Amino acid sequence: MLKTKTTLESFLLLIAAALPVSAETPAPSGASTLSPFGIGACHQTSQTPEKWIPQMAQIGIGMNRSAACSWAAVEPAEGKWEWAALDRQMQCMTDNKIESGGLLIGYPAWSRVAGEPAGIRLPVNNLAGWSNYVTQIVGRYKDRVKYWEVWNEPPNFTGKDQTAADYAKIVVAAYDAAKAANPDCKIGLATKSAHVNYLKQAIEAGAKDHFDYITVHPYEILSGVADGRGTEPLYMHIVPTIRKMLADVNPAKADAPVWFTELGVDSGPVGKGYGKGSDVAAQALVKAYTMGIAQGVACINWFEGMDGDSGPMGLLDAAGKPRPNYTAMTQLIRHLGPHPKYLGWVLLNGKDYGFVFQGAQGTVLSTWAPKGTPDHVAFGQPVEIVDPLTGAVTKADACDLTTSPVLVLGVPASLVAEAKANKAKPFSWGGDYSDAKSVSIETVGDKTVEKGLHTLAGEAVAAAVVAYGGNARSGDIPGGNTFIVDPNFLSYTATPIRITAVVRRNEANANSGFKLVYESTAGYKTLGWYTVPDNKQWHTVTWDIDNAQFVNMWGFGFRFDSDGNQYNKYYIQSVTVEKAAKAKDALTSQ
Repeated sequence: MLKTKTTLESFLLLIAAALPVSAETPAPSGASTLSPFGIGACHQTSQTPEKWIPQMAQIGIGMNRSAACSWAAVEPAEGKWEWAALDRQMQCMTDNKIESGGLLIGYPAWSRVAGEPAGIRLPVNNLAGWSNYVTQIVGRYKDRVKYWEVWNEPPNFTGKDQTAADYAKIVVAAYDAAKAANPDCKIGLATKSAHVNYLKQAIEAGAKDHFDYITVHPYEILSGVADGRGTEPLYMHIVPTIRKMLADVNPAKADAPVWFTELGVDSGPVGKGYGKGSDVAAQALVKAYTMGIAQGVACINWFEGMDGDSGPMGLLDAAGKPRPNYTAMTQLIRHLGPHPKYLGWVLLNGKDYGFVFQGAQGTVLSTWAPKGTPDHVAFGQPVEIVDPLTGAVTKADACDLTTSPVLVLGVPASLVAEAKANKAKPFSWGGDYSDAKSVSIETVGDKTVEKGLHTLAGEAVAAAVVAYGGNARSGDIPGGNTFIVDPNFLSYTATPIRITAVVRRNEANANSGFKLVYESTAGYKTLGWYTVPDNKQWHTVTWDIDNAQFVNMWGFGFRFDSDGNQYNKYYIQSVTVEKAAKAKDALTSQ
């Protein structure tokens, strides 16, 4: 769930109010017709799908993540099953021809063992009760629900003392019970954000072969795209990184479908909470589905259909009025069709992102400029250009591209051929660094030169600082000390590396320094404090690391952390990451 929710609010999303028992048996909804265009809901709106599901069905959305399926909702007291609320929600999906998934979650107070800590926990101390809950709910809705996700965003909403091994226990129990109740159902292994390492730990702890698909919630990675940081290649590598992990620890599941069962952008005003504005949220939706489908995501459940208890996240506001992202979703489904075929990618003018699909009526190019000033693109023949935020169509042979994407209908044959030729190639981030020995970022003149190493700030952070007869980036500029390694250079594989930084104190010679925080096989790890000696010369500091594992869970691989801006008064001339023969956690300087 989004960080804007409190833990309690997020957990309550999954709990519906208990209603009287329904004696009716749910009617079948037919076979699964999974489309990548899905939707999700919060606690409040999941209980009242009648208010927003018809509007989702109207534009062709085919999958809802889940109704209110929690254990506490359907078995509020031991042996007392109350299905009326859930039956009603499922009937709404059936009436609107939208398939619903299910979320297996919850640990009712009555089912806990004596002395167990209070609070949100995995039900590892009552696997028998958990299994019975799974048996009952999967069996009841076997003709309605095919896809069942186990828990929401672990290790979120688990006990502080609970581990990936505990999660593996409830996955195995759920898998066995669900398959016995409905052999045709599918079980999803879940994690928060893009926490690939947690998935790995759960598989190694016992969940191996006890799942059919993977679910992640890469909000943070999409945020970089929405902010125009040029991090599209990072988003494009989510599924490939998961596939690397699966091939490593569970080869039989290497091709398991990957879902983004939650993904969204706050449509609220810029500067208020996590708001990015309604237009930026709509632009992000187009990019999220375009690149999600391109990398092979089976389904994206946009969060959410209608505003509820999580703020302005909906395609519809709280009054049911459509936002620009509702129009954008409409245009995507209309032109790509419910089951688009990805043909490949192009870089227009060598820099503008473009993804080509076989759509509903012909070929479709979804394209935009990654950042910076608008770029003029000529297509060499008349095409139809659709603004997905408004639905407006223009006929022309050229257009100006910005960070706001457009859909080009009737793609020139030369671009289609180029896209097909690129489809299997590594997605470029200023070049192909698949076989490089090192990647780097350096300030040259007033420009930042990124060669396979990037900052979250990118070129838009501010003017580069020129000081002491040399070029540098100010360490106190937001995002300028947070780095992303090109995933084609290094992702998932735990290869020994050396990180080298060239730094100097600022003009005032203020006390300054930082720690290295990097993504490791055990999550983010911190190495000890480095004090920048002075401002008389450039100083080189290096770290030799043997357990780095960049999967970009939070949208970055490593950062220089100064514990507050009062220490963050230095310049960064360059940073380099190189693969090493062997290494150990160490810091050296000169």
